[in-house]
Amino acid sequence: MHLHFLGICGTFMGSLAQLAKSAGHQVSGCDANVYPPMSTQLQQAGIDLVEGFDPVQLKSAPDLIIVGNALSRGNPCIEYMLDNKLAYSSGPQWLGENILKHKHVISVSGTHGKTSTSSMLAKILDTVGYHPGYLIGGVPKNFGVSARIGGTAADGKKYFVIEADEYDTAFFDKRSKFVHYHSNSLIINNLEYDHADIFDDLAAIQRQFHHCVRTLPSNGNVIFPAANAAVLEVLEQGCWSQQLSFGAIDAPWQYKLLADDGSIFVVCHKNYNQQATVKWQLSGLHNVSNAVAAIVAASEVGISLQQACDALSSFVGIKRRMESIYSTDNITIYDDFAHHPTAIKTTLEGLREKVGDAQIISVIEPRSATMKLGVHQQALSAVVSDSDQVFWYQNATIDWDLASVAKSCPVPALVAKDIDSLLDAVESAVEANQKPAKPVHIVIMSNGGFEGFHRLLVERLK
Repeated sequence: MHLHFLGICGTFMGSLAQLAKSAGHQVSGCDANVYPPMSTQLQQAGIDLVEGFDPVQLKSAPDLIIVGNALSRGNPCIEYMLDNKLAYSSGPQWLGENILKHKHVISVSGTHGKTSTSSMLAKILDTVGYHPGYLIGGVPKNFGVSARIGGTAADGKKYFVIEADEYDTAFFDKRSKFVHYHSNSLIINNLEYDHADIFDDLAAIQRQFHHCVRTLPSNGNVIFPAANAAVLEVLEQGCWSQQLSFGAIDAPWQYKLLADDGSIFVVCHKNYNQQATVKWQLSGLHNVSNAVAAIVAASEVGISLQQACDALSSFVGIKRRMESIYSTDNITIYDDFAHHPTAIKTTLEGLREKVGDAQIISVIEPRSATMKLGVHQQALSAVVSDSDQVFWYQNATIDWDLASVAKSCPVPALVAKDIDSLLDAVESAVEANQKPAKPVHIVIMSNGGFEGFHRLLVERLK
């Protein structure tokens, strides 16, 4: 079957296109900007790419058009598709019906940590020989690609790990993506208000999560942190599956830090008197919590606590999740995807525990749809307290008062409105810390390309 993907260079759509190719379909696609790294992955997979949305690409009609959720009415390809009654589907619906329906699906949801937890879980399953398929909104360094079709485990089942996003499905289907996934297990890492462009409030998001809970079988399970009130409110609306909680004193699954930065910790199951230790490269309580969720999910498919912890001890992280992109004796630069105040706060807390009194410089572009709307404006100042200095980047799409955020920060803060002045300011701050030389950790936080700032800063500091 010939499948043509509209909006193919998005993380989800590009990964799905690779799965479709692996499943034996002829695959092509288009996007407004065909750009690396996704374009490189797609071309390496033998997928034909078209730049732009000229409807001429649909004149020799594909068997099915897969429509990305970034596309809306008015797009030339969408209008041609509808006018000519071409067959179409959303990405999540096609994935659910054609890839996931006959697999054992473990979905990873929540406001934060989906990519990390999905990658950890895939690593555990892979290490013990389950040959899992997966689709993840990032590139796990242990695998090098964002998706694979997977194989069959020794028990005859085909396991699949999916990063389960609550964003809407398509212009014609406003349900969250994850209701399409036929989940056997559902991890809900946490729940906060986000995606202000499509959700009015937290209650609207919780409603979608409960729709997902309703799709679980009675022999399935929901895995969640016991102390998260917003998640508990979702489950109180009704849950027909097993509930597995972790983290709280009365929860069956618990953990204890052996290093303050979260680089070594013990996980235990108090009912079975079992425990094992993870010693890994990551840091931060948020990553410890993600790891425990992955361990619980793995236990439900027959993987022992010791096996899971051993696998995570060789987990090396995900691209753009506190990824070290430049390092010398005194300077380290990290690329981080932080898209929400809580993500910024927990990431910086973890780094502070790891580096002690070394200098931390945060460079933040509030770029997500919710950030650009200014919804989190009041919360931003307080979350950077573990930095020594903060630089905020006010790109052209931010029309609210970022200067007031900087003024309220508990540490020195500056707002830049162009990349050159931002580069100058960060370079000056680094130089000031080199006289005398002090270790400096620069965390660049953005969920986009940041107009090439990462590369330009590295070139300057070299």
